[in-house]
Amino acid sequence: MTETIRARAMGRPLERLDGRDKVVGQAPYAYEQQVTDPLYLHPVQAVIARGRINAIDTADAESLPGVVTVLTHLNAPRLTGDGDGDDRELWVLQSDEVHFRGQFIGVVVAETSEIARHAADLVRVEYERWPHDVELSADRDDLYAPDKVNAGHDTDTDVGDVAAALADAPVVVDHTYRTPMEYNNPMEPHATVAVWDAGGLTMYDSTQGVHVVRQRLAPLFGLDPGHVRVVAPHVGGGFGSKGAPHAHNVLAGLAAQVTGGRPVKLAVTRQQMFSVVGHRTPTIQRIGLGAETDGRLTALVHEVVEHTSRIVEYAEQTAVVSRMMYAAPNRRTRHRLAALDVPVPFWMRAPGEAPGAFALEVAMDELAVACGLDPVELRIRNEPDVDPESGRPFSGRRMSECLREGARRFGWESRDPTPAARLRDGWLEGTGVAASVYPRIMQTGNRAWVRYGPDGRYEVGIGAVDIGTGTWTALTQIAADALEVPVEEVRLRIGDTDLPEAAVAGGSGGLSAWGSAVVGAARAFREKFGRHPSAGDEATGTAPESPAAEDFSMYSFGAQFAHVRVHADTGEIRVPRMLGVFTVGRVVNPRTARSQFVGAMTMGLSMALHEEAVLDPRFGHVVNHDLATYHIATHADVQDVDAIWLDEEDPRSNPMGIRGIGEIGIVGAAAAVANAVHHATGVRVRDLPITPDKLFH
Repeated sequence: MTETIRARAMGRPLERLDGRDKVVGQAPYAYEQQVTDPLYLHPVQAVIARGRINAIDTADAESLPGVVTVLTHLNAPRLTGDGDGDDRELWVLQSDEVHFRGQFIGVVVAETSEIARHAADLVRVEYERWPHDVELSADRDDLYAPDKVNAGHDTDTDVGDVAAALADAPVVVDHTYRTPMEYNNPMEPHATVAVWDAGGLTMYDSTQGVHVVRQRLAPLFGLDPGHVRVVAPHVGGGFGSKGAPHAHNVLAGLAAQVTGGRPVKLAVTRQQMFSVVGHRTPTIQRIGLGAETDGRLTALVHEVVEHTSRIVEYAEQTAVVSRMMYAAPNRRTRHRLAALDVPVPFWMRAPGEAPGAFALEVAMDELAVACGLDPVELRIRNEPDVDPESGRPFSGRRMSECLREGARRFGWESRDPTPAARLRDGWLEGTGVAASVYPRIMQTGNRAWVRYGPDGRYEVGIGAVDIGTGTWTALTQIAADALEVPVEEVRLRIGDTDLPEAAVAGGSGGLSAWGSAVVGAARAFREKFGRHPSAGDEATGTAPESPAAEDFSMYSFGAQFAHVRVHADTGEIRVPRMLGVFTVGRVVNPRTARSQFVGAMTMGLSMALHEEAVLDPRFGHVVNHDLATYHIATHADVQDVDAIWLDEEDPRSNPMGIRGIGEIGIVGAAAAVANAVHHATGVRVRDLPITPDKLFH
């Protein structure tokens, strides 16, 4: 068991330490970095889904005043390696082949962004078009099982005799659920500023992990990692899409190689973000539940079909949520992929758990109806004593408490279970519930240092990144408690590869990993210098060992409740109230934590009612590739959204007793809304998003 640190700063709702700088515009984001005499880039993108470039004419673009150069596969600097494996996404301007519509096939470098954009429109391309395939279906004859799915999980699991248990069950729910392609849309677009000099490459990047950018890009450019510096002091959101470098990073690096040392700036446009920075894969999910008449599960089947790109395999761990959520003696999960001519899918907030929980939790609601049980009670009856997948005890699993406390606060006891029975002023009303879960992820290899400055303040350095979640504040609080000093005596430095190695801000594990390293460095500093250090004293450290991680199953849990109104004549859906109750270990900063919960729940609401990328199979591109037509939740959609958490700490998890909060709030939120819509209307929608047309038969 890890010895937890005494908390004085942790648990306080401190205002964001970087808040004022952001409000007054003094917090520099990637594109705003002050560099001398910059140039500007605009990409040229393929307008076919698959084929080859026969000819590319750049003469008109190059003759435009203000254009410095135009790069294509014919004249771009050569990358190192062979473009195999994961690097194929980053193998930019190295070949005449086109793998998906929107692929970068050229770039204009100019004195202004306007000139670069104009010149890019003047590039003329002739293609050899090849047949393409972008349509996902569950009956394709080329589906295959990947070796692993995201986060290293096994592709399939099979426990017991599932077929027999499902056939013999007195109550059976067996349906198909679908989720569409979805897109991260952080307020700050993906952007980078690249500078080459005698020392190598410096990149000011909007990224969730400076060290992962350096790790991936250095070999491509033939550089030692020590000759690549990546800086990201402030990032305006990522939701997973900025968790690794994408093609635009390489494009900027290539362009900067030929500018004679002048920096180059590239901000990916909103429309380009629908081609080159990842998306959540669409899913087709079969859920089969077998149960006794009292609702206790005897069989659980979760089979998933989703797409990946032909050039880089990405397999979302969609069915993994069903491996440990409920007690069922017979269980089968399966993932199958279709390799299509589409851009590379990538992480989107709670990859796997978010779409997987939608299907599982709607199916559980259907089972509750079939058994004549309250859906809260059904979930409690199927609570496992130990992790059904590993057999290990949970380090903390208070999901039943979340369900009961949420039901109490939501007024669940007065709920009439009859669907479509409440009509008020032309609006049908209903309520729904779903469970939430997200694993505690502890990324390794993190280091931090602590220095004592001449001004009597402690300086703490680690290459972590704040993507808007409050890391500047929460990590300072952790450092203050570890050093046993007030927050005001700690100066934090983050967001730079010149600082010690740090994991990516992702998987709800950033603060756990970074905080543990900071605690290790603080303890090393105190052991070396005591409580009366001298200016210049310094110590480095890593995360203390947590042997309990091998003996316990570690997850955060929660319960989501939603109240919906559906207009009886038009099918318009409103969600006047949402409540989430979570159990996540110790909360470092209640102010920033609540922001994370509410933001994730709002994303789940958006997933339920709005978000859907429409792929035109004729041309292989997303038709609604902007925020005018790809709808996300706005102020009018988000009314009373509240999030609370149970008071606890998990000393087995890490020295702070935390488990992570960034993603659990989206898990189950869409299912809670879908279940509430069924309760309001009597119509079961199994295909997201829930739009008015799906409520009329």
